Amino acid sequence: MATVPAAKDKYRSFLDDEADNVQWRHGAPPSYDDVNQLFEQGRTKEWEEGSLEEIVQNAIKTWEMELSHKVRLQDFKSINHEKFNLIVNGREGLKGEEALKMGSYNALLKNSLPKEFQYYKADEESFESSHEAFRSAFPRGFAWEVIHVYSGPPLIAFKFRHWGIFEGPFKGHAPTGETVEFYGIATVKV
Repeated sequence: MATVPAAKDKYRSFLDDEADNVQWRHGAPPSYDDVNQLFEQGRTKEWEEGSLEEIVQNAIKTWEMELSHKVRLQDFKSINHEKFNLIVNGREGLKGEEALKMGSYNALLKNSLPKEFQYYKADEESFESSHEAFRSAFPRGFAWEVIHVYSGPPLIAFKFRHWGIFEGPFKGHAPTGETVEFYGIATVKV
């Protein structure tokens, strides 16, 4: 991703706010222009402005941006630093500092499968190596959308879709140009 956004990002809050006071991983706020274009071309839903679906979708995109590009947890505005707990597939939860140290890919893809069934080995990756592997495989990014919101605050349950075009090498696998996508269910307590 480039490091200077062309315009204010319409899907992520706090990307341009106080940019000079934030410690950014690559020295400046990232640009999400390519993945935003992929999102707009490939999304299956277009939510009404201000709807719960749009708010949830943009909040998760904002959290992902902060986790991937801000160096200090104190610069995150999308979470409650004291209460944040990331739990994936029933694993033990990760506090904010733990998730920040591991990186988004490692925190979300870590699993307890036997090694021979792990196609991605989060415990063998660093924050940097994990992000490089996925940026290489999906140079336009990995778009994300809310498909359905099942319940409103304070415990929001929703279905999402995550997708990208496999256009670069990944862990010894040649690119195929195919769309890689998956669906999931998540909850957020606000």
